[in-house]
Amino acid sequence: MLTVRAMTDADIEAVSRIRVTGWKAAYSGILPQPYLDRMTVEADARARRQYFGTAGRASVDLVAVDAQGGVVGWACLGPSRTGAGELYALYVRPSLIGSGIGRALLEAVHAHALARGFGLVLLWVLTDNATARRFYERAGYVADGAVQTDSYDGVPVTEVRYRLTL
Repeated sequence: MLTVRAMTDADIEAVSRIRVTGWKAAYSGILPQPYLDRMTVEADARARRQYFGTAGRASVDLVAVDAQGGVVGWACLGPSRTGAGELYALYVRPSLIGSGIGRALLEAVHAHALARGFGLVLLWVLTDNATARRFYERAGYVADGAVQTDSYDGVPVTEVRYRLTL
């Protein structure tokens, strides 16, 4: 049985492990390998602890927990610069992708977005991340034409924005 609940301080290490392994699995061949190789669970957990302890955070972090109590997925929702809701991140333990965890997290994100008054949810996906793009498109998200470029180790990487009206 899978449950989705609010993230706690005790979940930080597990979330960082999911995020780092998720980046390394999903973005291999898309982002520069030296950038991915430098990512560590320890550094991510340090940054996440500092951020998670910030008073007045506008975002909500959710974790998916399996029947044994293990954290198997993580999502983060908050306000976008446009006033809509924005899905900042959604990661599932790479070995469990395709098992419904991402869908459960996304449904919980949508419920939280509605509860916070967001009738629209935006998200950004790396243009070359075909797996994530298919996932969001199956969930009803549509690319809206907005594009942005970030630099990773001096390599420009393009993202496309998706939107879903709830």
